[in-house]
Amino acid sequence: MSEYYLLIIGIVGAAIIAVVVTYLLASKASFGRIKRAENEAKKIVEDALRDAEIKKKEALLEAKDEWYKAKVSFERELQNKKTEFQKQEKKLSERELNLDRKVDILDKKEKDYVNKEKVLQHRETGIGKREKELEQLVADQNKQLERIAQMSAEEAKKVLMDNLIGQAKMESAALVKEIKERAEMQAEKEAKEFIIQAIYLCAAEHTVESTVSVVPLPTDEMKGRIIGRECRNIRSFETLTGVDVIVDDTPEAVILSAYDPVRREIARMALEKLVTDGRIHPTRIEEVVEKAQKEMAIMVREAGEQACFELGLHGLHDDVINLMGKLNYRTSYGQNVLGHVKEVAMLCALMASELGLDPELAKRAGFLHDIGKAIDRETEGTHTQIGMAFLRKYNEHEYVINAVGSHHNDIPHISPYDVLVQAADAISGAPLGARREPLEGYIKRLEKLEELADGFKGVAKAYAIQAGREVRVIVENNEIDDIGASVLASDIARKIESEMEYPGQIKVTVIRESRSIEYAK
Repeated sequence: MSEYYLLIIGIVGAAIIAVVVTYLLASKASFGRIKRAENEAKKIVEDALRDAEIKKKEALLEAKDEWYKAKVSFERELQNKKTEFQKQEKKLSERELNLDRKVDILDKKEKDYVNKEKVLQHRETGIGKREKELEQLVADQNKQLERIAQMSAEEAKKVLMDNLIGQAKMESAALVKEIKERAEMQAEKEAKEFIIQAIYLCAAEHTVESTVSVVPLPTDEMKGRIIGRECRNIRSFETLTGVDVIVDDTPEAVILSAYDPVRREIARMALEKLVTDGRIHPTRIEEVVEKAQKEMAIMVREAGEQACFELGLHGLHDDVINLMGKLNYRTSYGQNVLGHVKEVAMLCALMASELGLDPELAKRAGFLHDIGKAIDRETEGTHTQIGMAFLRKYNEHEYVINAVGSHHNDIPHISPYDVLVQAADAISGAPLGARREPLEGYIKRLEKLEELADGFKGVAKAYAIQAGREVRVIVENNEIDDIGASVLASDIARKIESEMEYPGQIKVTVIRESRSIEYAK
């Protein structure tokens, strides 16, 4: 038992020794760690102090740098201010000098003005005295003149005024003559300008009336077929015919527009056939247009041959006949040109027969006088020039060629046939209604013409003659002299130009006559 207790005591003692040893070892280890921690802490503190010192030095350097920059900027700005101030100071000094000079100048001018005012007052006083002396001198001279001329001042004034009026009339008459001569010299140039302006103003309206044809359609749906897919039909038609096709809101109709009447007629015939047939596509259009062109060529040829047959003309070249047939599709002021030339040919033949001239030659000249109108839209020049050039190529008679060129006085007359053609041309176009003027408008134009002339002072009566192409004005000879008659004719012509519309030109003739009647008993 005692061993047992000894064993326990030994174990307990060993345990206590073990605990003590363990505690001592642990204490020694803890002391080592604390020592190392203190060393590390000390090192950290030393590093922190060293970094803080470095940061402090850097901050100090940055502050010094900022201070230096601010100092440099302030010095630069201060220098600029000083420079600007010096400039302003210099300007003020210059202005001050200028103001001083101006003040000196003004002082000098003021002195000059005062001196001049004194001089003017002195002169005004002298002028007043001289005026009184002059009035007295004039009065004395008038008395002497009255005594020498043996007439009063009023009588002398009347004589002087009469002389001045006569001189003024002479000068005014000479001036009127000079102006008239100058106007005549400029007349041709101004006339051309007026014609150009008239053509410019009237071309659009006239062109619209004479260059379009309307083709009726059965329904508006046909317009879509004429246009075709992607406009292929209408483009093909326009290319083949040379005519513009206008498809707009006009109900059941399309418009064909072209300057050439023959080409427009071909297009009209072709389009009517296509509309009637109903098959409208590029291939069919090409076939129909070609057929229409052939038919038109035949129709033109037949029209020319028919005209020659009616007139009994022979020996004309085929090209001339074809060209004359084209005139069947040409109008002038609404008058069919082929009908017009046939009429002129007949009139020329009649007049030539009466005068003992060659009626066949006269008929030929009358028939061909407007041949240039068939190709005047294809060739440059007037229709008379074009006609002469064309007939020369076919060796036409010299009298016929000259009649073609002179029927509008473009070239001089060389034979009686020229006059016959010119007269027949005027006769054919002169009758009322021959060139598209309704009766009511014709009568109104004549009435307006006479009314305009009657409105002038000194006009006794005015008559419109020659189908309104001339107005004859009879004036009172005691109210209008010869110079006034010339001026009146010009005034009436200007008023007609400004207030009336008329074809061609109107001749104004002012008649002033003096009749002395005595009876023998």
